[in-house]
Amino acid sequence: MPKDAPPRWDRRMQQRLARGEAAALGELYDRFASLVHSLAHRVLGDEKAADRTTREVFAYIWENPDAYDPKQGSMRSWVARIAQCQAVARLRQAERGRGSHEELEQKVRSASAAARADFIVTSMPAPLRAALELAYFKRRDYRQAAADLQISEDEARRRLRLGLQLLSTAHTLPLDETTLPGHGHHTRGTPR
Repeated sequence: MPKDAPPRWDRRMQQRLARGEAAALGELYDRFASLVHSLAHRVLGDEKAADRTTREVFAYIWENPDAYDPKQGSMRSWVARIAQCQAVARLRQAERGRGSHEELEQKVRSASAAARADFIVTSMPAPLRAALELAYFKRRDYRQAAADLQISEDEARRRLRLGLQLLSTAHTLPLDETTLPGHGHHTRGTPR
């Protein structure tokens, strides 16, 4: 299998969604709903708005399963991108008329960076995430993290450095602010 081929689960899920299998949507929801909700909540700061955004994201996926392009990354990343774009659109709509355009754009940039950071952390391999959590939440230095994780100090330093490098991309990656293609028109009915 080529290095850039999507995981088998991603391809199979897309095919099932394209056939209109409501069970596939349920499985996708079970797998990614908490990710979508947490990203939306991070951007919007509101539970009800995050709930609505979560429903909208899965409705979009149900209506547009062919919008997923495996060459652009995993289904998880695609779902997260949709969630972020939808949450940013909702934030812009909610904030229109409140404050200046510059204030709104700064709020959007901050919320988007925070959502990307959350996604990066939850997508990290467990060893990197564990080292970062020890450093951030428990204020452990690399020596203490090494002892807690029962790894060498060099390995602890490497994990922390790599984890921080990954996190730093949350503020440098461009935000894909394009609207979702096909959003608003229904290509398929609501799943039963």
